[in-house]
Amino acid sequence: MSTAALTMMLVTQITVICITGFFFYKVLTTKPKPEPDSYLENDDEPR
Repeated sequence: MSTAALTMMLVTQITVICITGFFFYKVLTTKPKPEPDSYLENDDEPR
């Protein structure tokens, strides 16, 4: 394997690992959106 091929392989793998790690971190640290307490609050028609 040539030096250029090894360099390109390493750069590509490191880039993919960093992007994956970044989004995995964002998923774990994002606060959940507040959900309504009941389905009745989501209904458009009055009961």
